[in-house]
Amino acid sequence: MTTELLQQASQMNEWQMILPEIMLGFTALVLLVLEIVLGKKNHELIPSISIAAQLGIGSALFWNFRSGIDYDGFCGLLRYTTTTQFLRLFFVLTSVLVSYIGLISLRRQQLPRIEFFHLVLVVTAAMMLLSQSNHFISFFVLLETVAIGFTILVSYYRNSSASLEAGLKYLLLGGLSSAIMLFGITLLYGVSTTKGLPGASGSLAAFHFDALRMFLHANPGNLMASVGIVMVLVGVCFKIGAVPFQIWAPDVYQGAPTPVTAFLAVGSKAAGFSVLLTLALGAFAPYQTLVVTVLSVIAGATILFGNIAALGQHNVKRLMALSGVSHAGYLLLGVIALYEVPMALGAIVFYLFAYLLAAMAVFGVMAHVAGDNDSDQTLEHYADLTRRQPFLAAVLVIALGSLAGIPPLAGFIGKLLVFISAFKAGMYPLLVVAIIGVVISIYYYFGWIKAAFFSAWRVPAPAGEQPAAPAPIAVSPSAMITLGSLVIATLVLGFYQGNFGHWLLGGR
Repeated sequence: MTTELLQQASQMNEWQMILPEIMLGFTALVLLVLEIVLGKKNHELIPSISIAAQLGIGSALFWNFRSGIDYDGFCGLLRYTTTTQFLRLFFVLTSVLVSYIGLISLRRQQLPRIEFFHLVLVVTAAMMLLSQSNHFISFFVLLETVAIGFTILVSYYRNSSASLEAGLKYLLLGGLSSAIMLFGITLLYGVSTTKGLPGASGSLAAFHFDALRMFLHANPGNLMASVGIVMVLVGVCFKIGAVPFQIWAPDVYQGAPTPVTAFLAVGSKAAGFSVLLTLALGAFAPYQTLVVTVLSVIAGATILFGNIAALGQHNVKRLMALSGVSHAGYLLLGVIALYEVPMALGAIVFYLFAYLLAAMAVFGVMAHVAGDNDSDQTLEHYADLTRRQPFLAAVLVIALGSLAGIPPLAGFIGKLLVFISAFKAGMYPLLVVAIIGVVISIYYYFGWIKAAFFSAWRVPAPAGEQPAAPAPIAVSPSAMITLGSLVIATLVLGFYQGNFGHWLLGGR
């Protein structure tokens, strides 16, 4: 009997299901081999090979995209849906842009480079698998793989005390969140295997999200299960930087290398929300009232804290950290609304893509403006950016405008879709809080724009007292193409949103 079960399990392992992740892992290993095989003079080719491979994998994912699918693989460890396909494309695109920003930033550092691109590929593959996880074992293993990879990347600038300090803080607080989450998983496992309770399952089956959902449905209001659910949600909120679990974000964002900050701001946040969607709408759905109550309180506090705390920031990396906290709050509105309004799923994914385009454009500009110590980036560093590099100033204005939700940019449409979902779900108090947050955010986003753009329109000094011309910033043609594409996509998505909602509502 055991042999037959093992044979059935092996036959269910559809390796083609995770072929993109396998290819990313294979590429990561190839990079290390190429570092040994190629001479030091040819090491500059390896990052380009990495980016080209990621573009190829992303293109394959795009062309093989199918709507309305929903099936399990690997004995239920992974679930393949329309949403997971979107998220896999999202993570690959994030990885490509992070790798490119890494090319810019690492040129100023006397550090190994190939390992950085290797780690980015490994973390990306883990996040792609995490978005498909349908079992607590695969969920926790993949989550820790992502956390360990980010810990190394955050402290990658080993010659910088700020980077090392950020890595230590991320390690300690990440370990705390993992411990809380694991405690919650243990409670859920224990209560769902308790004999005598309706729907109690076997030891291994208890880790499956579908089995847990059936147990929770059969046992409404169970105290132990409620505590376990809250602890798991707390652990996830650490990952997305939601209040009151956002304490790590400003310090880690500031100390981490700029490309890693971009990876945390976009990739890590999206991975956290992919997990939250799976849990809140899947395993924890029978406890909807509890989940909605907890997430509503967190969402309101997150929006207000993120925006108010960002008002007094002069370090732009800390500003982006607190801005990211507020965006996590807006996305939480979509997660809560999804219980009542199916269109919220498309709104959440569109919001993530709009945030990806705008945030990566901002971090791309930051990588060009930063000096050797990129943890020390203040608004003053962006003075006269219009004179020094008009292209970067234009990119920054459009990207920050999208993050602020200024029409007709993609960020405005993303916020609008989430707010419409919240309105249809009857979340009026949270909607008022969200609108207040948007109004507050305009102040600090436009303060950055003012520092970079409008300072060029100062009254000229008297003759003979003209200040020295600001030093220009070199921007390569590839950087112009990359950043220009992000800006164009932000503008295009502001006018035409494509089939986001149609594809996503075809299947989760």
